[in-house]
Amino acid sequence: MEQSLKFNLDPDDQDRVNRLCGPTNSTLKQIEEALKIKISNRGSKFKVKGNTQNTLAAEIVLKGLYQRLEKKIDVPPEEIHLYLREVMNQNSSTVISGDTSDEKFTLKTPKTLVSPKGKNQQQYLDVISKKELVFGIGPAGTGKTYLAVASAVNELITGRVEKVVLTRPAVEAGEKLGFLPGDVSQKVDPYLRPLYDALFQTLGFKETNKYIENNVIEIAPLAFMRGRTLNKSFIILDEAQNTTQEQMKMFLTRFGYGSKVIVTGDLTQIDLPKDVKSGLIHALDILSKLEDVGLVRFSSKDVARHALVQKIVEAYENFKS
Repeated sequence: MEQSLKFNLDPDDQDRVNRLCGPTNSTLKQIEEALKIKISNRGSKFKVKGNTQNTLAAEIVLKGLYQRLEKKIDVPPEEIHLYLREVMNQNSSTVISGDTSDEKFTLKTPKTLVSPKGKNQQQYLDVISKKELVFGIGPAGTGKTYLAVASAVNELITGRVEKVVLTRPAVEAGEKLGFLPGDVSQKVDPYLRPLYDALFQTLGFKETNKYIENNVIEIAPLAFMRGRTLNKSFIILDEAQNTTQEQMKMFLTRFGYGSKVIVTGDLTQIDLPKDVKSGLIHALDILSKLEDVGLVRFSSKDVARHALVQKIVEAYENFKS
């Protein structure tokens, strides 16, 4: 059933209204497209036409974003996308508040302030702050690796850890390492590139390279972890779904006193041979119920990339082969 819903945004602040609407009303168009509604406004007076449930959701989103803009210059499209999903999934006015509770989880890094987008990302950072071993499981684009790296950088620059170790299993998705040119380092670097990217975004190019040269930050394939014990370190194992059971056990027994370990993975993108069970699945079966171990599961609803990425992830999840 269609209806027209009218409401005001308080307080009346034309500059904030303009920032809410976005350049050429881009924010309003994003909300219209997501909720299949029409939005019009004169200043802070808004009118929304469409399905009853969706017009109510639009009011919640617009009021919530308006409150957030009291303390922010703007709200990026990916944050709007996640807030829309949050409102649509909960269908509750409990999310109407401009809820700045994510501020207490904001991480300060040399290049940027990193804030969680959505409840699961908030929970993820909260669990990382409290547990020594944390599993972050979910599809691509949910911020598992980026937030883990940002947490590592934050703990490094504040002196809570002395070293950051980032590692991945060098497992091929259709190509063999032997086909790539160069020495061992050049062969494995492409597999570690997402970790470099996250460091460059949070720490900066020069600082990252300085820390790597001084061996304060180490980025290496998982095989290089064998036989080591790492104290006062922040250790991240990315793409953990591609570890074998033996590799995972080896990795989880590497960290020493004062260290924190984050394990991230996507159980839908396992590139191991079909007869090899993922070490991540095996570890979750064994460890997920331990009180000292944190586990956060992300879903397609938490995808923080382009809205189409979320639709692609959902399409794959729903496809029956």
